[in-house]
Amino acid sequence: MHYLSEMTEEQTLVMYSGHPLGLFPSHRYAPRLIITNGMIIPNYSSRSEYEKMFAMGVTMYGQMTAGSYCYIGPQGIVHGTVLTVLNAGRRYLGVENLAGRVFVTSGLGGMSGAQAKAAVIAGCVGIIAEVDEAALLKRYRQGWLMEITDSLDHCIARLREARNNKFTLSLGYHGNVVDLWERLVHELDTTGEQLVDLGSDQTSCHNPFSGGYYPVQLSFEEANQLMSTNPGRFCTLVQESLRRQVAAINRLSDKGMFFWDYGNAFLLEAQRAGADVEKRGANKTEFRYPSYVQHIMGDIFSLGFGPFRWVCTSGDPQDLATTDLIAASVLEDAIHQGVSASVKQQYHDNIRWIQEAGKHSLVVGSQARILYSDQKGRVSIAVAINQAIADKRIKAPVVLSRDHHDVSGTDSPYRETSNIYDGSAFCADMAVQNFVGDAVRGATWVALHNGGGVGWGEVINGGFGLVLDGSEEAEEQAKMMLSWDVSNGVARRCWSGNSNAYETICQAMEETDKLKVTLPHKVEDESIVEQALHR
Repeated sequence: MHYLSEMTEEQTLVMYSGHPLGLFPSHRYAPRLIITNGMIIPNYSSRSEYEKMFAMGVTMYGQMTAGSYCYIGPQGIVHGTVLTVLNAGRRYLGVENLAGRVFVTSGLGGMSGAQAKAAVIAGCVGIIAEVDEAALLKRYRQGWLMEITDSLDHCIARLREARNNKFTLSLGYHGNVVDLWERLVHELDTTGEQLVDLGSDQTSCHNPFSGGYYPVQLSFEEANQLMSTNPGRFCTLVQESLRRQVAAINRLSDKGMFFWDYGNAFLLEAQRAGADVEKRGANKTEFRYPSYVQHIMGDIFSLGFGPFRWVCTSGDPQDLATTDLIAASVLEDAIHQGVSASVKQQYHDNIRWIQEAGKHSLVVGSQARILYSDQKGRVSIAVAINQAIADKRIKAPVVLSRDHHDVSGTDSPYRETSNIYDGSAFCADMAVQNFVGDAVRGATWVALHNGGGVGWGEVINGGFGLVLDGSEEAEEQAKMMLSWDVSNGVARRCWSGNSNAYETICQAMEETDKLKVTLPHKVEDESIVEQALHR
């Protein structure tokens, strides 16, 4: 904080895993801040090595957006979850209206707490299990949960009532999600009634043996004690619990429930535990159930859409309201000018989101907003906000950023890049190129991390921050940097064979001077490949 208070535009602050290395001479066009977290030599980027290095204080788990000073409170994950649930309804259930549809999941702490609020905004019946009473009560007092109960009987009764009468409900169950899944199986077996339509899990399975996942065989207090007194036994119980959870999910799935992995390493850890999640003939990033990226968000990413966001540095709610109006107006204008049906759907979803976000009091701390937009939308919104600052309609600068969970910010084979099927899902070129490319195109700060969301050693994230101050220079930097930030990822997804990305990047080349992307050529006759392999 001291360095930030005294630095000039001719200095750059360098951060090594939370350690301020110092201020170094640079120039006004260089980033003011460069952040790295957990940059470990590949052969040593394992969970056991991390525990040692973290204990010594030489590295840290940078997470995703918080690790790059872009944390905007909970609304980012709320918005992403709203889009996931809406599009799950479209893909799996074939419906636009989720009234009376039941979504069962777990986790109410941290990021997973968004699921209850998202269920209400999406209009479905959300049942969320949580073992930690403190986390459950916190969400209830915040108004994120409409009801709470520690009774499975009451939980099932309210689920049935909401399902039959098609009213929106977010119900927090204080208990282990394995008990909830097994009770739903019991209801199916005894009544023949399938009570759940959509299912997922958002426990912190990237960290399953240190409090991220609690075994069903123990109470919350017993588990916390065993975790420290007998970690080996605790790990055994966690893996046994994962096998039971998957067995119940498989039973319900066989009867029509649609389950997806939420990118929290649930299926990966279940596989390691010996649970039945294998998909025959699949590559190692695929399981019996798809990740939400593979079936839902991946196509959205490939259209260039991702979590674009901004913070009003004035701290004035009126400035945020002005930016909301600007963003909605930009998207509405884009629709009127004519866009493809898939892009139009995304724009409509995000206009709806902006309208709902204000009603649901999602601002925590900084006056911030997030929405999913493509390259064209991001640039247009940034230019319009910058002009509003110049015109004094917004009182102070606005900082742009994005979640790393985006088109090109993250190389994560079990989440963001799980729908990359050309063999490059484990390559980290994209995130690193984004980090460097953003730095040279005007970003105010850039960040690169190992870890975030799915665990240490499983992902590389690159992020940025960009200050809009109403100047012509800021407008040019926004145009150049945001265009690169999106196109980099769309081009990579295009090269891997994604048809949405191919169409999106071709359109971008038509609209953007100097953009020339290497396009893949589809094999028209696959027998040619077979002939070549057998020569």
